[in-house]
Amino acid sequence: MIGKLDLYRIFKEVALQKSISKAAEQLYLTQSAVSQAILKLEKELDIILFYRTTKGVTLTTEGILLYEHVNSAMNLLSMAEEKILESKNLLTGVLNIGVGDTISRYFLLPYLEEFYTKYPGIKLNIINGTTIEICDFIKEGKADVGICNLPIQDNKFHFIPCKEVRDIFVCGQKYKHLTTNPISLEQLISMPLIFLEKNSNSRKYVEQYLKEQGHQISPDFELGSHDLLLEFAKINLGIACVTKEFSEHYLKNGLLHEIQLTEEIPRRNIGICYSKMFPLSRATKTFIQIIEPRHKVNN
Repeated sequence: MIGKLDLYRIFKEVALQKSISKAAEQLYLTQSAVSQAILKLEKELDIILFYRTTKGVTLTTEGILLYEHVNSAMNLLSMAEEKILESKNLLTGVLNIGVGDTISRYFLLPYLEEFYTKYPGIKLNIINGTTIEICDFIKEGKADVGICNLPIQDNKFHFIPCKEVRDIFVCGQKYKHLTTNPISLEQLISMPLIFLEKNSNSRKYVEQYLKEQGHQISPDFELGSHDLLLEFAKINLGIACVTKEFSEHYLKNGLLHEIQLTEEIPRRNIGICYSKMFPLSRATKTFIQIIEPRHKVNN
């Protein structure tokens, strides 16, 4: 008797292959068994999941909705199976890490090197994304752990602050006269501004602080990467809001100049985030301890 979980596995494969016969081949089942499984699932749910044509099958609207949830659930199950199969000595397994390009380049690389050197049998799968996207990856089971810009307001996660950073404003030679003395926020927002795009967590943090001080910003440029912020400021397109710790090369070599503010933006942290809902694998716990050995890992 085919159980409910098996029905969903068959449904997912048919949706992927867009063909009952191809799904049957992948699952090592007969076409009849696959067809009967789909009919049974449709009967139990009282909906039509596929449109049948001579060329194959396509998902109905209800089928698309079900597929999104089944796919997410199957990913979580696959992740659980992988964790169970990991050896006690971390000889095999996969560690899925969600992280943005900038944090990966300026913060994470030494820890990745250390982990890989100690545990070469663990495959490191790096998933790029914004902080919001990384949180979604973790919720969906696509990432085991994330390295993000904090703070994040979500009680479904544990957060471990790892590195304190400062958001500052920098300029090229054209605006260097602004670095002689600290300037007010009023003066700052009257200048052409360069920020990260709106869905960036670091952008939201600075924007919220300015809003609390009674100021709204309307950047002249909104960019997708921290490196572009630095390059746009260097060629005098405006004043860029950047992370100081990730801009040291430009500042030390005189390519950019820091603008002091009369009201300094409060410091924030880069940190680790992981779900409260799912137990951590041995590899994930070990990776977290390499980055932040002083912190006790929950789960």
